[in-house]
Amino acid sequence: MLALGHFLAMSAILLPFSATVALVEWQREIRIGAGGLVMGFGVFLLISRRHPRVLARIKPTRLALWSFLAATAHGAGMMLLPIYLGLCRVEELDTGHRAATELMSGSINTALAVAIVHTAAMALSGGILAVGAYTWLGLKFLARTWLNMDTVWALSLLLVGAIGIWTAW
Repeated sequence: MLALGHFLAMSAILLPFSATVALVEWQREIRIGAGGLVMGFGVFLLISRRHPRVLARIKPTRLALWSFLAATAHGAGMMLLPIYLGLCRVEELDTGHRAATELMSGSINTALAVAIVHTAAMALSGGILAVGAYTWLGLKFLARTWLNMDTVWALSLLLVGAIGIWTAW
């Protein structure tokens, strides 16, 4: 269910943009707007110190919905948009990103395949980390320890948004 929700969140981002590749001519405005939006969310997270609790308690039957909402809120699929829309300079990309650019520029089926492979890798690595944490740290450690990354997350959003705007100019 976690993987399904993550896949749906990525698809909700990637599929509409795959149908609107014509917007690439507006890439500068899109990049500036996206950078401003990301920075605005970072500022909001710095001002609002409470973590949203609306998704804190869910029924197991709604795990895919929770995963979709949480993955969307954390930007699932957004990291692939600049590549998919061709906003990155291909000559400046590493080999993996060049391959992703070639794959995703092909068709909507390829974009879905990229989302499926990404989701499978996310679910596998998350599962391995969860089993490792349970095996070596145990439930008592996990219940007592909480690492709050909200400030780091907010500052990283500000930095990434600023870099996005700066590179658009």
